[in-house]
Amino acid sequence: MNLTVRTWIAAAALLAIATPAAHADAVIDAAACTISVDGKTFPLAGKVQYVDTFPDFTIRWVDSFADLHVKDVDAFADDCGEWQEVDAFPDFKVKVVDAFEDLKIRRVDAFPGAQ
Repeated sequence: MNLTVRTWIAAAALLAIATPAAHADAVIDAAACTISVDGKTFPLAGKVQYVDTFPDFTIRWVDSFADLHVKDVDAFADDCGEWQEVDAFPDFKVKVVDAFEDLKIRRVDAFPGAQ
């Protein structure tokens, strides 16, 4: 096989591994305020932990056309879109990405919830 062809194959394989992929089956249920990813359902309210590896789902912060408006709270994150950041024992773990997200999030000071 030609060295150029091998180089292209190696580059394509490396690109496929390095490219972050969104979950193909991420489904948002606005009425229940949940997201279903890979057969598991997670609430979109509660205690959140931001991680770099092994997230439950991925998010991207946006200024418009958000799937969910999120209000950061210090305690009692019970209503849809209210998130309390914790370091341990989260309800769900998320990774912030720049592309290929499962959910687009907009930070708000009032009226959080699914759009």
